[in-house]
Amino acid sequence: MARPEESPVSLEDAPLQEAEQAPSRGILGIDVAAVSKLIPLAGKGSLAIVDQALISGSNFLIGILLARWLGAEQYGAYAIAFGIFILLSLVYQSLVLEPMAVYGGSTYRNCLRGYVGTLFRIHFALSLSLVVVFGASALIIKAFTQQTSLAGAMAGVTIASPCVLVLLLARRTFYLEFSPAAAAAGSLLYCALVLVSLFIAYHRGLLSTFSAFVLIALGALVSSILLWLRLRVELPQGGPAPKLRETWDRHWSYGRWALASCVAGWIPAYIYYPILSSFTGMAQSGQLKALMNLTLPFEQTKAALSMLFLPYAARMVAQKGKAGVMALTGQMTFLAFGGAIAYWGILLPFRGPVFQWLYSGKYMEVISLLPLVAFGQIFWSAAYGPAIALRGMQAPDLVFKAFAVATIASLVVGIPATWFWGLKGAIWGSNIADVTSLVMVFVVVRRKVSSADAKTFSMSGEIEIESI
Repeated sequence: MARPEESPVSLEDAPLQEAEQAPSRGILGIDVAAVSKLIPLAGKGSLAIVDQALISGSNFLIGILLARWLGAEQYGAYAIAFGIFILLSLVYQSLVLEPMAVYGGSTYRNCLRGYVGTLFRIHFALSLSLVVVFGASALIIKAFTQQTSLAGAMAGVTIASPCVLVLLLARRTFYLEFSPAAAAAGSLLYCALVLVSLFIAYHRGLLSTFSAFVLIALGALVSSILLWLRLRVELPQGGPAPKLRETWDRHWSYGRWALASCVAGWIPAYIYYPILSSFTGMAQSGQLKALMNLTLPFEQTKAALSMLFLPYAARMVAQKGKAGVMALTGQMTFLAFGGAIAYWGILLPFRGPVFQWLYSGKYMEVISLLPLVAFGQIFWSAAYGPAIALRGMQAPDLVFKAFAVATIASLVVGIPATWFWGLKGAIWGSNIADVTSLVMVFVVVRRKVSSADAKTFSMSGEIEIESI
């Protein structure tokens, strides 16, 4: 993605600069200066992974604990509300956080404090809209349906969303100053506060779908306040704040295709929770969530690796053109596909003890469907490679188009299948999207490579930044 007001060193100029700087080399010919610079970067990269692991791990643990402590119907309500919460997070990441990583390091580098202040105004407007929409939804559900658990969960999401999103904004701001340690500390505090408070609420008989989200909100609020207090001290004054309209236009221009792709990917992954509950009852939504929890460790691993693979993909496209794209697609596909097979190859033989340990004997009646879940994730993981290649070619619109076709296929097959076969049909509906996504992204990559010329690839030379 092009970044204004930034002039990166071209690949052709790198050897010349290296000769001019004449770095010192050790006995084995190792560039000592380069190594000394890489060591702190490696440490910061490790802290960034720890930060991401704390947030993702806390969400995973919260899901497992609630599956153990709540009834199936309540957990189904939580699954539906959590799916909506994930959609909100994806929208926020696409329109606020990812563009922030790009423009905060380039266009607005000299006015970070003002830029973050402008983003806080955008956050406030988005949060207010969420509170109104989801607060009204909770009231409507409570007034016109018998789904009290779902109404409570939606009310909880109404409270939790602004608090969690402002925590995400605070964490991401530290990355603009290359300070992942502070972000990781905030994530650790959030994780500890939420897990301890959930434990206390459960043992005092206060745990429900509503209280779970309220405790998440409180943990996020306390953590974000401490992070923002530190940012108030650390952020440099810089120039005047950019105008709100200018900032939003830039963010929208950058994030609209990423947003569309996220929504297209979210639909087959989460839409079957409300569909299933409307056809067969809330309890089966809880069963589906219990099964899908087992996919999260590998999905989070893929998300973390994207921070490394996207810049690498953009570099390969710039340096090697068509040959680089095809080689990259093959490498990423093999890595993700092989990793998924290895993950499920280890997990499936022990699925009985794993379910027993995670859910304390609950949901054992659906354990036979776990291989079907594994089938879908393996195909979805294989689509990771060509999707990375397309983003490296700065073609997020093509990723959206491929996922949109897969989503339509999923709904056409999955909704009738859920009507006839319930939980099994919902899993097949999601699997149809996984298989179709794999086919479509490969087709799109081949057509993109076939139609692109050398100039197209050379214009992709500026390395795309993946937000952490």
